[in-house]
Amino acid sequence: MAQNENTKNTFLTFRLGTETFAAPIDKAVSIIEVPEIIKVPRSPSYMRGIINVRGTVMPVVDARMKFGMTPIEIKKRTVIVTFRVDIENEKVDVGALVDEPGAVVQITKDQIMNRPDIGSKYKSELITGAFSINGQFIMLVDIDKVFTMDELTEINQTTEPQEIK
Repeated sequence: MAQNENTKNTFLTFRLGTETFAAPIDKAVSIIEVPEIIKVPRSPSYMRGIINVRGTVMPVVDARMKFGMTPIEIKKRTVIVTFRVDIENEKVDVGALVDEPGAVVQITKDQIMNRPDIGSKYKSELITGAFSINGQFIMLVDIDKVFTMDELTEINQTTEPQEIK
């Protein structure tokens, strides 16, 4: 089914540092308060550790570090957004530590601008476009590209999925 310019697309916004980003809402599973994060030896620098989500081990990554920013300092508004990403036809759940959750917004395709020229400030290959709502500039994230297969393999090797009793 072809999408016309007036079809609404729904996104979840979140803040990393002073910037606002958005990911497709159908990729977001939940937003949770930051529980105790258990560090995993020999894990990648961007991986903060693992958490127990309803009895299942889930890796948690620092979203700021994935975008080439400074690490997140956990504060009152910091949350974990769990995303279901598609990697080589496999769905994998990953927790992303973000500075602050935003809102669920709907925009039409014609509101989406081309990917901004952001130079080396962020990993631009992760940004697919941008839009503006009430004067706030929001960058669209291709959440499936945030995690490569090699990275997820590395994470999985350090956090073999298992049930927690």
